[in-house]
Amino acid sequence: MASNPVTVTVAYRVMPGRAADFHSWGWAMLGATARQPGFLGGGVLVDGEAEWHVVYRFAGEGPALAWEQSPSRAQWDARLEGVAREAERRRVPGARAWFDAQTLTPKPPAPPSKWKLWFVNMSAVFPPVLLFNLTVLPYLGDLNALLRTLLLCLCVTALVTWILMPRLQRFFRKWLYPSLQALRGRHKRRAI
Repeated sequence: MASNPVTVTVAYRVMPGRAADFHSWGWAMLGATARQPGFLGGGVLVDGEAEWHVVYRFAGEGPALAWEQSPSRAQWDARLEGVAREAERRRVPGARAWFDAQTLTPKPPAPPSKWKLWFVNMSAVFPPVLLFNLTVLPYLGDLNALLRTLLLCLCVTALVTWILMPRLQRFFRKWLYPSLQALRGRHKRRAI
């Protein structure tokens, strides 16, 4: 085995609605790659919503080039027509260079859309306001309107801030941040 393995990462833009087809294609293509001399392993990864990566590793530059220039690989690329298109190809020699090249800081997740935030906030605020109006305010009818409103705001804000919102955010996490869920396990990372 050569002392300088080569890792190749190919980024693809997958057509809308074709993610499952690309995922199947990627693993089948890696299965064919596994029969090539010098193949060390590989995987199919998703990066965000649209960019997918097929990563494979060979014992050296020669076996990697032999696979990439083979008729079998050309047939696999032809099967990808209408499913995805190649966006970028990166070849990194050696293991250390691979890990050094991957030390970019990840982007923070995109904030949820405004209507989703509105829904979660309404789900947290409406029940305690209704409950307070039905149970407490009838007993405070003689109190100044300013003090009643202040008391309502203090109680509801405390209840929403420390009790309801943390629980609702945990409950709605997958709905609010679907891109994080995709990275964390909806598309499991496997290796051949």
